[in-house]
This record gives sequence, structure tokens and C-alpha cells, in this order.
Amino acid sequence: MQQKHHYTGLTDTQVIESRKQHGENILTPPEKESLWSQFLEKFTDPIIIILLVALALSIGVSCYEFFSGHGGASLFLEPAGILIAVLLATVVGFCFELSANKKFEVLNKVNDDTLVKVIRNGNICQITKKEVVVDDIVILETGEEVPADGELLEAVSLQINESTLTGEPVCKKTVNPADFDKDATYPSNHAMKGTTIADGHGIIQVLAVGDATEYGKVYEGSQIDSSVETPLNKQLDKLADLITKASYGIAILIVIGRLIVYFHGLEAFDWISFGGYLLNTVMIAVTVIVVAVPEGLPMSVTLSLALSMKRMLSTNNLVRKMHACETMGATTVICTDKTGTLTQNQMKVYETQFYGLDMTRGCNPLLSESIAVNSTAYLDFSDSSKVKALGNPTEGALLLWLHEQGVNYLPIREDTEIVEQLTFSTERKYMATIVKSPTLNKKVLYVKGAPEIVLSLCQNIPVSKDKIDEQLLEYQNKAMRTLGFAYMIIEDNQDYFKEGKLILNSPFSILNFLGIVAISDPVRVEVPDAVKNCLSAGINVKIVTGDTPGTAKEIGRQIGLWNESDKLHNIITGPEFESLTDDEAAKRIEHLKIMCRARPMDKQRLVQLLQANGQVVAVTGDGTNDAPALNAAQVGLSMGDGTSVAKEASDITILDNSFSSISRAVMWGRSLYQNIQRFILFQMTINVAACLIVLIGAFLGTESPLTVTQMLWVNLIMDTFAALALASLPPNEKVMQNKPRKTTDHIISRPMAKSILSVGLLFVVLLFGLVQYFKHADITFLHQFSLNDFGRSFFDFSAGNGLSPYELSLFFTIFVLLQFWNMFNAKAFMTGKSAFASLGQCSGFLMIALVIIVGQWFIVTTGGKMFNVVPLKLADWGIIIGATSIVLWIGEIRRLWGK
Repeated sequence: MQQKHHYTGLTDTQVIESRKQHGENILTPPEKESLWSQFLEKFTDPIIIILLVALALSIGVSCYEFFSGHGGASLFLEPAGILIAVLLATVVGFCFELSANKKFEVLNKVNDDTLVKVIRNGNICQITKKEVVVDDIVILETGEEVPADGELLEAVSLQINESTLTGEPVCKKTVNPADFDKDATYPSNHAMKGTTIADGHGIIQVLAVGDATEYGKVYEGSQIDSSVETPLNKQLDKLADLITKASYGIAILIVIGRLIVYFHGLEAFDWISFGGYLLNTVMIAVTVIVVAVPEGLPMSVTLSLALSMKRMLSTNNLVRKMHACETMGATTVICTDKTGTLTQNQMKVYETQFYGLDMTRGCNPLLSESIAVNSTAYLDFSDSSKVKALGNPTEGALLLWLHEQGVNYLPIREDTEIVEQLTFSTERKYMATIVKSPTLNKKVLYVKGAPEIVLSLCQNIPVSKDKIDEQLLEYQNKAMRTLGFAYMIIEDNQDYFKEGKLILNSPFSILNFLGIVAISDPVRVEVPDAVKNCLSAGINVKIVTGDTPGTAKEIGRQIGLWNESDKLHNIITGPEFESLTDDEAAKRIEHLKIMCRARPMDKQRLVQLLQANGQVVAVTGDGTNDAPALNAAQVGLSMGDGTSVAKEASDITILDNSFSSISRAVMWGRSLYQNIQRFILFQMTINVAACLIVLIGAFLGTESPLTVTQMLWVNLIMDTFAALALASLPPNEKVMQNKPRKTTDHIISRPMAKSILSVGLLFVVLLFGLVQYFKHADITFLHQFSLNDFGRSFFDFSAGNGLSPYELSLFFTIFVLLQFWNMFNAKAFMTGKSAFASLGQCSGFLMIALVIIVGQWFIVTTGGKMFNVVPLKLADWGIIIGATSIVLWIGEIRRLWGK
């Protein structure tokens, strides 16, 4: 028995002094970014910045032309359109993230007003958690949460659930130095803030409060802004840089080329004439820069991310930060917690070995009584879909096993009178209860505990001890907990409990061994397949846990991560990892599969070193200990039943706690990236064609046949619909067969670049030929079209008759329909399949395609002077739709040929 002490605790004066010196027992909440700051952050997107530059240039040109009398208020339609594009892209993204963040506001609420028992002024009293100060003497009992970090002064059968801080569900605590666990994450004689008392009771002297506690350090670490640039942002930066260089390059070529044309053969130089020509040249160059900017791209990327964000919610992935949708697809490493992520975080009976009991008709009544009454745990039946164990997790597992056998422990416990009981203690390593058994109508002694201890107390063992030892060794090699059971019918009035121990010295004291039970925190059913999917997708999975090496390796083996060929360099403990320099650790983590006995900052350091090695890291976890690593990773994934701190630090919350949802998130991310690539292919083809048309017109002295309002329809409305159409494509499971893309890859791949240039040039040839043809022919009906006249007029650069309103409407519609059919080619890009494949599963795509056609008809039919169009004949619509579809058929032939 431990020696009892009398504690007086702090005086009121000492409490005030301690609070002044060490502060209050509250966590400092992080400073929240204002909504205005969050909104302005959206303007740091690289494509948005390009749009803002284009907006400034467009406003400048429009102001010059307006005040010089070259046009009316319609000149400001183009800058207005660009401004709308900027606002739409930023506002939509801001609103979606704001909506997701509201769902997280409740997660950071911490209850500091719970009462705890302390000793002050020689008396036991109750105060709130936040009033606890350093050096307070706090009394801890089963089920209570530890209010602050402290050193144990007394510990009686004390077991603490540290899963929120270390990942370990049960840690034995003691004040006896001989029983200290040297490998424990935190000292065996310390109790940490935020953990809960699973069994027993104790007294601590507070060592740290508030932010100074380990819990506080983890919480603070989770708030540090360690965000890293996402792969998509890096690639969009490169795209913005490419667009900037290309547009400015073409603009400079226009200025140089037109100056050469001007001075070539010039007989007399006139400053006034040259000034006007130079100003006009600069205006054309600015127009090219504006045309080159894909106004619809930011909105399209935002819509794609927002749509994926919404659809991922239906698959139990609550996305808090938009870019996390896509970043999951670029993930190369997943660092996963064990408890609650890979496992169920609920101890369950793995297997039973009972000897000499009749189990053919269900659970033997004697065994049922033994488990029901010789226990301090309870079951919570309030949720019929999931029964929960309360109290000691190991004892709870036994009650859950009884429940699975169709036996309710509660009536048995209520109907059985307990005569005397010794609760489990780390010193005894067993629990014993004497009851008046209604099953046998006699007094019965039930014993359970460590099998080797229970066996040593038994006189009647129905099987050979070697067989039992062999079975126990098998369970221990699988990192399972084992319990032995025994019973004895009491025929005399002897006192079997003395000085806290079981005394069996009577000739009638024949303790019968019943058998053994193996208990484990089982792996979630879906985890092995999900891990296999991730590994086959080229994603490395690393287990990072506070548990023992043996348990971590066994879980790794069960999920298919750890195999017989793995050696010591594939596993490391937290203290060993901490002792390595950054260079040594960076080399070690390349082959690392398991980090055990890991502390919160070890996980964060691992993530940061992996990122320094060029890896895109996703971290999964459900405990407060996971929060710093969740915050540091490119994508943090918390579990739905995880702690509020973990959820607050994460980007995505897995609502169903299923690891398989993570592999689905990877599939969504990769499919989303492909859809963004498809849209860029579609958008940049339009921009290349438009730029080249302006470039050719600059040297030929012809104006663009497309008006500002028509280009706004193409770049904003049509492109937005196209983005929705491509974003609505279902995720492709085949993307999981590919390796993760490199962060150094350009978002425009070589096949994309070839397609953009080849199709863009084809469009330019067709559209330039149409302009030349319409200039020299008076077309009122497309049946008048002559291929011979088209060929002759192609190289006729004379002024001609100009373009009539009907011809301009034909040109605008043909331009839009060429892009429309190219959208189908974009849909099929990178699939190797026909654009018509799986159209039945793409109802959203077909619906939006129909909306684009109807929208174009509506614009041309009713747009009038605003869009510079006149209605087209119905037959011409049929001819245009049929003729422009050649773009799709050429694409189909190329895809067929590519096979």
C-alpha cells in the first residue's frame, strides 16, 4: 500500500502570486484574420494579378479613346467585363471558403468552466479549470479530464487515456520509480492537460498551466502560419509568367514590325503623321495584351474547385480550403496517425480461448457472470447504432464482447450481490471480486488480470501451461493485450482479501483457470484496401504514432505497409528522430515507414523535412497531438470525431472517419486537375486564335471582326459555361493508376501545347480566310458560299467591300461554334477515348453544351446593336453547326489513329 500524506495546498495569497508569475490556465486563442483581409488574399492569385494589369491597360485605352472623341460610353464595356471577371472569381472563392469556415467555428470552443477538486488552505474545494494555478494540488478521479500538467504525488491503479495527446488510449501511471516506463512519451509519474483518467485515481501537483502545458504548446504549434504554396498555385504562377511573356513579346513584335513597315519606303518624315501612327500601334499592342489574358480562367478554376468542394462533401469529405481539393491529387506522401485513423480507437476482443466451458449454446453463464460483475466499466446504449464503452477500455472491450454474444451485462451485475472487491492495480496486475452468485447459488471468487499472474494463482489448469504460453506468445507478437480468467467456489468463511492482496492458503482454495482473451484496437475494415490503392497510385504512406514499436509494426503489417523484408532503417522512435540533425533526418526519412513514440513536434518536423525534399505531404489525424503536423502539411485531413484543435488545423475533415475517403479524395484531386488542364486547353486555344487574328490585322491594317461585347461573351459567359461543363465530368478512377505529378511540371503539358498551337493555327487560317472571303463577296445566305472564291480571296489583300452586318454575325457564330466543338475535344483529352464515350454519364456536360448553343442563338437573334449582330436564317444555323463540327471529327480521327 502507498503511504498516505496530508496536503495543505496553496494559500489564497500564494494562488494570487502563482497566477501573476505563471499566468492563467487558459489557452490564448489565435488572432483571427479579418474578413476584409481574407477577401483581399484572393487577389494574390497570379492569374488575377495579370487580369488587374490588363484592367488597368484597358481602362487607360478606353479613357484615351473616349476623351479623344473616338467613341462613346460603350468603350468602357471591355474594362467593365474584365472587372466583372475579377470580382466573380474572387467573390465566389471567398464565399465558398467562408461558408465552409462557418461549419468549423464551433470546433474551437474550449470549456474552461468545468469544476475540478483542489486542496487549498488545507481544505478540499472545487474551482473551475481556468482558476487552476502552478503548484495547486489537484485530485483526479476516473472519468475526469486532467486540467493542467502535473507531477503525480499519489497514484492508485491509475491509467490515463492519452490518445488526444500521444495517440495511446491507455498509459499506466505510477509514483514508484521501479515501475517507470523508460520508453513512454511522457514520464510515468506525470499527468498531462487534456488527457482523461481511464481508471483509478491520483493526486498531482501542477507544474504548468495554459500555454506552457504540452497541450498548450501543441495548440500554439497548430496556429503557427506554416502554410506552403500549393502545387496548383505554383503551376498557375508559371502559366501567368508564360502568358505575360508571350503577350508582351507579341506586343513588342507588333510595335517593331509596324515601325519597320512605316519607315520602309518612306519618302518624307512627318512628326504628326508618325505620332498618330505610333499611338495607334501602341493601342494595337495593348489590345493584344488584353486579348491574350484568359479572363475566364480564374473564374473557371474557382468554379471547378467549388464544384468539387460541394461534390466531395457528398462523399464525406468536408473541404474547408478550396485548393485542398486539387492538392490531394498531387500528394506524394501521406503521414497518418494510427489510433482512430487506421484503427477504430475502441478496444475489442480479438479472440477467446476458454477451456472446459460449454460455449455451444452461446456464452457460458459462469463466464458471463465473471465478466459482468468483475468489472468497473459500463456500456452506453444511448446510440443504438453504436454502443460505446465507458471507463477502462480493456474492461469495456469484454462487455462489448458479451453484448455481441447477445448477453446484457447490466441485469447480471444488478442481480448479483458483490461481497468484496479488489480493483485492478498496476502493482497487483489483477482484479478480484467475491459475489453471491445467482447462477451457482453460492459465493464465488472471480479473478481476471495478466495471464502469467492469474496462472500462478491457479491450482486447476485444464490444459498444459506450454500450450497457453504458446498462445500468449502468438498474441503478444501481434501487439495485443491479453487477460487471464479464473474462478473459485467459496465453501468456507475465510477472509481471502488481506492488505489489498488475494490470499489462497486454505485447503479449499482451488482456483480454476478459465482461459485467456486477446484484446486489440482493431484496424478499420476499409484501411488495408485504401492503403493498397494509395501505394499503387505512387503515394508513400508513413505511420506516425505515439504507440510502441511492436504495436506500430503490427498495425503496419495488418494494413499491408510493413513486411518481412523491412529493417531497422524503416522504423524510428521520436527521441531517436529528435537526436538527428536535419541533414541526417532528411536522408533517413526517404525509406521511413513508421515513426513510433512520436511527439507532436516530431510529426511537424517530419512533415517539414519531407516538404524540403520536394514532397507534397498530406497528414491525417484525429488528436490534438496531430494539429501542428496537420497545419504544416499541404493538406491536413482530420477525422470527423477528432478533437476540435485537430479539425481547426486541418483543410479537410473526413466525416465518416474512413481512410478510404482519403484515397477517394486523391482520385477527386487528380480528376479535378485533369479537368482544369482540359479547360486551359480549351481557353488557351481561343486566346491563341484571337491573338494571332489581332496580330495579322495589325500588319494588314484591318480591324478585328469581333467586337468587345462579342469577346466578352466568349471569354466570360461561354468560358464559364465550358468550365462548368468540364468540371462536371465524373472523376476517373483510372487516374489512381498514375504516379503523382511533379511539382516542377508545367500545367500546360507538351501534348497540350501541341494541341493548342495546332488547333489555334487551324482556327486562324479558317477565320482569316472567312474575313478575306466576306470582304470580297456579298453573302446573304451560306448556300452562296463558293470554295473556289474562298481560295482566290485568301491572298487578295485589297480593301474589298468590307463586312456586312449579316457577314459579321456569321463570322461571330462560326467563331463560337468552332470553340463549342473544340470543347468536346477537350473533354476527351488525355482519356484516349472518343468524345462520345460515357456521354450518358455526363448529363451535366450535355446540359451545359445545350445552354451554350441556345445562348449563342439568343445573343445573335436578340443582341442587335449591343452585340453588333443580326438574326441568322435557320438553314444557315444548320450549315454552321454541321460545318464547324469538322473540328470534332478531326479530333476523333486523331484519337482513333492514336490508338
